Amino acid sequence: MNLGVCKLKLRCPGSHSLKDKRRIVKSITARIQKKYNISVAEVDDQDLWQLATLGIACVSNHRQHADETLARVISFITENYPELEVVECETEVLPAL
Repeated sequence: MNLGVCKLKLRCPGSHSLKDKRRIVKSITARIQKKYNISVAEVDDQDLWQLATLGIACVSNHRQHADETLARVISFITENYPELEVVECETEVLPAL
């Protein structure tokens, strides 16, 4: 069993309040969870209205599948939310003990 994790920091230049940012983050997380059946949540920068840090996690039997799933999620975000800028992206696939 392998655990794929990703920390994705996004800049939301069109966001002018925390309410705007929360609307964007909620839309992203709901669509990702529905499409890929993985866990995603805002894990940092909750009080900043133009930055959002998402934590994304998936579990798979194969390391390559977990890595590909995370790559597809990142591509999905960049393709479907062109107004957002990816500031930082860290991915890692860990073998479960």
